[in-house]
Amino acid sequence: MTQLCDEVGGCVDELLARVGPRIVLGLPIGIGKPVALVNELYRRARKDPALSLTIITGLTLSRPRASSALQRRFLQPFVERVFADAPELDYLPAQREGTLPANVQVLEFFFEPGTALDQPLRQQQHLCTNYTQVARVLLARGVNVIAQLVASRSPRGVRELSLGGNPDITVDLLPAIEAARGSDRRILLVGQVHPRMPFMLGHAVVDAQRFDLLLEHDRYDHELFCPPNLPIGPVDHAIGLQASALLRDGGTLQLGIGELGDAIVYGLQLRHQQNDAWRSALAELGAERSAALIDAVGGRDGFTQGLFGCSELFVDQLLDLHRGGILRRRVFDLLPLERLLASGRLGERFGPDVLDLLREAGLPSRIDAALFAQLQRCGVFVAETRFADGRIGSPEGEWISADLADDSARSRLAATCLGRHLQGGVVLQAGFLLGPKGFYAALRELSDKDRALFDLRGVGYINQLDGDDRELRVLQRRDARFINSTMMVTLGGAAVSDGLADGRVVSGVGGQHDFVRMAQVLPGARSILCLRATRESGGRVSSNIIYGYGHVTIPRQLRDIVITEYGCADLAGRTDSEVIAALLNIADSRFQGALLREAQRHGKIAADYCIPDAYRDNTPRRLAAGFARSRSLGLFSEFPFGTDFSQEEIVLMRALKDLASRMSRPGRAALTVLRAALRLRDAGQAPYLERMGLAKSRGPTQWLQRQLLRDALARVDEYA
Repeated sequence: MTQLCDEVGGCVDELLARVGPRIVLGLPIGIGKPVALVNELYRRARKDPALSLTIITGLTLSRPRASSALQRRFLQPFVERVFADAPELDYLPAQREGTLPANVQVLEFFFEPGTALDQPLRQQQHLCTNYTQVARVLLARGVNVIAQLVASRSPRGVRELSLGGNPDITVDLLPAIEAARGSDRRILLVGQVHPRMPFMLGHAVVDAQRFDLLLEHDRYDHELFCPPNLPIGPVDHAIGLQASALLRDGGTLQLGIGELGDAIVYGLQLRHQQNDAWRSALAELGAERSAALIDAVGGRDGFTQGLFGCSELFVDQLLDLHRGGILRRRVFDLLPLERLLASGRLGERFGPDVLDLLREAGLPSRIDAALFAQLQRCGVFVAETRFADGRIGSPEGEWISADLADDSARSRLAATCLGRHLQGGVVLQAGFLLGPKGFYAALRELSDKDRALFDLRGVGYINQLDGDDRELRVLQRRDARFINSTMMVTLGGAAVSDGLADGRVVSGVGGQHDFVRMAQVLPGARSILCLRATRESGGRVSSNIIYGYGHVTIPRQLRDIVITEYGCADLAGRTDSEVIAALLNIADSRFQGALLREAQRHGKIAADYCIPDAYRDNTPRRLAAGFARSRSLGLFSEFPFGTDFSQEEIVLMRALKDLASRMSRPGRAALTVLRAALRLRDAGQAPYLERMGLAKSRGPTQWLQRQLLRDALARVDEYA
């Protein structure tokens, strides 16, 4: 029996009464954390050393934090406007500073990228695991409370609950939660109703009686965490454009998070909606060097069949892909139907022989109530038909045996009860969702029919093929392209995506290894790792293609396709020397010579090998030239999907990024300050100074901040 609570203190009282003083709390990643509940538990643990609190979670989102006074002036108004009253977890400051009470632990399997590098406590309490294994890890560590935000509605006076944006791990844990009921190792399921959480359908819908405690009151209504779209630069657009050519019509798309994922979606939209412009942009970028790969695994035309999405993360750009007519290939959780669709023996429309075809594909001859309901949802039986006592009632009232082995019954069913085209199905299966404020609003505003196209379910289904329904997953994910980003790639083809050589974790393995491994065993699938060819730190540019590294996320035996802004490298089935040659071809030319010499020194490539001339001009200058014409036509903008940043803020971001880069370079900081001090007033900069609260300076510190900002704005204008 679900106990309803309207106050967080009372909810925690009841939780402690049922579980006792040792709490092992499992929380979802991203937006699904019930902050009010967690903060109350943390407050109690901080006051009472006898209370033991272990929190296991991942991707703990927090508001952007400034690293300088100018950044603070930029961020504060933006954060107040965009994040509004979205609450933060009270334990975060102590966790960052390493001052958590001895009776509190926070174990995380995935960090918001880069946020924990200089936080020893978080590094020490990192849980390294694949996303598919998180549920197993929770059970092994004795989880006894699972808590998350849920969506609620009562369309016919009966409460319905949805796991909303986070079915990912909870769905995988539900069998264990049910099995533990009534035992000594009971797992409490606690929900906090959030009125702004989208009510997702399909596998996200959970019987309200499964929850032990349900917290609900208007005082806990607040903004969901809503990270804004970030700018997409030329490097990311170049990678996304090339990746968009490797998707096969009628295939499957898995996409990672971040600007690179956004750039890939933009490339797909351009390919489908403005194909001539897309082809021209590819040619101007020099992508014809990858023509053989594009023709072998991808395509150059728009999408007539469309794509199916199978991705652990549902982002707003995937919703845009559906609206744009690209994400539209539907899949069904009915194996005989998927067998027919994959073989081409059945299409969206079908004839009266559909029952014969389904039987040949493995449909049981005897239809029961559950199978009838499934076939009706798929459109095989029309909505007006009914099922009772082993018979199917036609719209005209005739009752016909549900035994398909009976020729007469099958004939009558075909004549009176069948539909003519498939219905239902889903265009996307995902584990959780995350995006800007407008994304959540768009999902809430969808009709149930449209929202049902997006099936949020457990990562145990999304991120692997293993299970009793393996054949169904394989058929649904035909011609899959698993596209993820990585930080570095070695010349052996290994990828560094989650950590550094010194052991510090940047983010976490997440689902990347799951997807790369799946690509190795799924027929027709390919793994595509996207990589920026260089990075800049402290004013120094380094290559992200390296000879070797002390830590890898994806071992070299799983190497497949790698894309940089300079091209695509197909590494599958290649020898070590062939892999090295292919990666040198897509490396930045400033580093090709040193990388080649290192490989030759170790005897991994012929001593007389030379990089072909066609690949010796991989430079930012050539990249900019390749995009010049397309950008003049208004394509490949920084924010093709819109943004929460104002126009002034977009310019200020560029200026502050340039300033930070110059101030970090040895010997350049003093010169930058001197140049800024001599900068004359520019009337055109007034709106930017006003936005930063520097229209007038008070004292020497603000005067210097204003001068530095003026100089940075002038440089942005000079190089725009």
